[in-house]
Amino acid sequence: MQNEALATIAVLGGTGKEGGGLALRWAHKGHKVIIGSRTAERAQEAADAMNATLGGSSVVGAANPDAAAQADIIVLAVPYAAQQSTVKDVADALAGKILIDVTVPLVPPKVSRVQLPDGGSAVEAVQKMLGDGVRVVSAFQNISAHHLTKLDEEIECDVLVCADDSDAAEQVVALAQEIGLRAWNAGPLCNSVVAEGLTSVLIALNRRYKVPGSGIRITGV
Repeated sequence: MQNEALATIAVLGGTGKEGGGLALRWAHKGHKVIIGSRTAERAQEAADAMNATLGGSSVVGAANPDAAAQADIIVLAVPYAAQQSTVKDVADALAGKILIDVTVPLVPPKVSRVQLPDGGSAVEAVQKMLGDGVRVVSAFQNISAHHLTKLDEEIECDVLVCADDSDAAEQVVALAQEIGLRAWNAGPLCNSVVAEGLTSVLIALNRRYKVPGSGIRITGV
């Protein structure tokens, strides 16, 4: 694994708001970022738009399997309905790497209601599917895309990072801190159920109090 400062990060689902926001911030910090999508053309369109915003050329686009193959760290930022099918498409390219899963098990239309799959973690299910050869890390579920795309804005939301591999968790904590977020190693991957469920709670708060992006803070640490 390279030093994070030199990492190549593939963001699968980087054409969406959440994945796009994370990709933009990492590219802004100098990482080589590959936008992944179901088609290379759509991915490249998103990459071109980011390069125009950043005034550079560090972001490129590729179909998901190619993006994953070229990266040191892969970020899965697709809708819940596409989570497992996307993982199956890129599984061969994940061996020995870190997969950061941002998936939230939202089930429209009631996205402000917690609906965990079989009462468990959607991210933990991916680790079981891939086996021990891939280090799956859960993170970034509670960060609003509304804030991520504003590069000069301080984001008042902490990141809960869960993983069964402590070293992988710490690498993701560092990547989060690098883009201006407070991040915490929140324990094993099974604890991801908390972050996954919290997203529906935050959506409910946004709607009730008419705010664009509520978040969480860990205090007393």
